[in-house]
Amino acid sequence: MQRRQGRVNAGLLLLLYQISQVGFRNIPSVTLGVLALNIFLFLNPVRPLPEVCISVNEGFYRRNWQRLLLSPVHHADDWHLYYNMVSMLWKGIMLEKKLKSIWFAYIIAVFSVLIGVVYMVLEFMLVKILNDPSYEMNCAVGFSGVLFALKVLNNHYNPGRVSSVLGLQIPSKYACWVELVAIHLISPG
Repeated sequence: MQRRQGRVNAGLLLLLYQISQVGFRNIPSVTLGVLALNIFLFLNPVRPLPEVCISVNEGFYRRNWQRLLLSPVHHADDWHLYYNMVSMLWKGIMLEKKLKSIWFAYIIAVFSVLIGVVYMVLEFMLVKILNDPSYEMNCAVGFSGVLFALKVLNNHYNPGRVSSVLGLQIPSKYACWVELVAIHLISPG
């Protein structure tokens, strides 16, 4: 989980292009702030990824709780950042306008911490169910969990829509779950 140095960050350039296409004036303030924070921390990480990722071992046993705050805003590489932040851009535009900025900021903050807690609980359950202690060491970074929670919230506020997942038309209320399985099958880990 180490970033490759000395190469062009095509994902970052494409992300900046996407943001410019939407236009800064069209991006609500909290959404823009989340994008800026994630881009800034990608370019200037607080610590190396192995020191900010969340795991049962680091977060729970070693009580390194700051990882709950750091892991969501760090990304493994520029493409990880790109996909997460483009998703944040569209979800943020839709939800922040509907919920208003202060409530949306609160939701982002709560989801950012809770996702790490849920991740540790799920990994701990896998240790117990599968009797495999290696799950305690799995370490995660990125905004994907927050985005998944925002997608569920967006589906709640916009019921009855249909989404295309891998070419299949699926009711949006189920699409996020189908996407989760598809992502796991396409890119395990």
